[in-house]
Amino acid sequence: MRKWLTAAIATALMALAPAAVAQTPPNVLVVGQIAEPKSLDPQAVTAVNDFRILVNLYDGLVRYKDGTLEVEPSLAESWTISEDGKTYTFKLREGVKFHDGTPFNAEAVKFNFDRMLKEDHPFADTGPFPLAFFFSAVEAVTAVDPTTVEFKLDAPYAPFLSNLAYPTGLIVSPAAVEKYGKDFGRNPSGTGAYKFAEWEPNAKMVATRNEDYWDGAPELEAVIFRPITDANTRIAEMLSGGLDIMVEVPPDSLQQFKSSGDFAVREQAGPHLWFLILNTKEAPFSSKAARQAANYAINKTALVDNILQGTADVAAGPTPPAFAWAYDETLEPYSYDPEKAKDLLKEAGYDGEEVTFYVTEGGSGMLDPVAMGTAIQADLQAVGMNVKIETYEWNTFLGNVNPGLEGKADMAEMAWMTNDPDTLPFLALRTEAFPDKGGFNSGYYSNPKVDELLEKARQVTDQGERATLYKEMQQIVKEDAPWVFVANWKQNAVTAAAVEDFKLQPSFFLMLQDVKKP
Repeated sequence: MRKWLTAAIATALMALAPAAVAQTPPNVLVVGQIAEPKSLDPQAVTAVNDFRILVNLYDGLVRYKDGTLEVEPSLAESWTISEDGKTYTFKLREGVKFHDGTPFNAEAVKFNFDRMLKEDHPFADTGPFPLAFFFSAVEAVTAVDPTTVEFKLDAPYAPFLSNLAYPTGLIVSPAAVEKYGKDFGRNPSGTGAYKFAEWEPNAKMVATRNEDYWDGAPELEAVIFRPITDANTRIAEMLSGGLDIMVEVPPDSLQQFKSSGDFAVREQAGPHLWFLILNTKEAPFSSKAARQAANYAINKTALVDNILQGTADVAAGPTPPAFAWAYDETLEPYSYDPEKAKDLLKEAGYDGEEVTFYVTEGGSGMLDPVAMGTAIQADLQAVGMNVKIETYEWNTFLGNVNPGLEGKADMAEMAWMTNDPDTLPFLALRTEAFPDKGGFNSGYYSNPKVDELLEKARQVTDQGERATLYKEMQQIVKEDAPWVFVANWKQNAVTAAAVEDFKLQPSFFLMLQDVKKP
């Protein structure tokens, strides 16, 4: 079997030879990714590009129910919540093993969360753990017995279960972390449907079927994830038969695939926001007038209709409308009004100073970032802003943006795909989420009222009360304009006709456990 699989993978990768017309092998799925993964340690990454791989290698205590963002059991069979909302007790599945053969149990769960949350943990240095914010309410994790684990929170925390279902909550093998240390991200071991087999940088990551998977072994022998950063190259590979699945299809190509009987196009709405981070610490965007000017100057309808060809809607604020219960439907997008933008720039005292704009070549949920960046530059220049674009590969881009824009750039493209209306504003709009405090508020926006509303919203268990708080937050943030709110995207993927039982998820993850390819 191993020899056959090696030969099959080699066949699948014939597409790397320009002249070859590739044919992927039966029962091996080849997925075209938009970028090279940064790491295969789920607690050390933030990009959906990486998460699409990780959810197939690992499980969490809970997971999102198929087709929804509702939580259901996974490695935990059940759980109870104390009356005060501060203690969660999980009953774990028995007999589950990590891919390295070591047992999954309550001590393994405790190891995972202590590694993220305790600076003095012996393996805390295998991080950083940028989304440990998700679990900042956790005071203590206790292994009550091998199949019972208890989380004590410092306050009620409404998004807790949803955050456990997010990839940051995926459970890694303590033994593998102890063995590989900081290299664990290149030698992953989880309990998922597929086991890590090989990672050839910038070429492929191979995962093979876990015959002992607790939820039933998958049909596929293996999955090959290929990073192909250039969209045109991904399209050519898909058309030539070198890929079975391609994610984030450029709008220009959707119709081509839809009109061919050899492919199936899948689409699925989800909580996505494409925006521009504005550096509120330094001129010109330290002025609210200048930030509002940028929102009025950019023709977002043209971006959505022309560049994205109707695959997205214009965004009105920081919360995606996919979170229907928390979304403020009264919020109107900033209109396209160049004259108003010019007046606001004059009010802000802007006098033609150079504005540095970070643009990425690709990345999770970034749609068509170079074309969008060029159009945005033209719109801003039309109202008198002197915009200079600097373009970077995705992981390099994140390495520049996530530590903060101060002293480097005035604005940067960004997209988030999230699991709860708390996630994006809490991690990227609070004062306590500045980069030097471990957050993603790279533009240094600070409003005490927004801080207060977000802290309150995550402690309220009644959804109606939470919604009221989030809607008030959206009104304030839209007025303050720390970002240019651009687009909410409907995700897509194209599959070869032979691929069966593949579905896109509102979470934006690729769940491949049930996929077949005869």
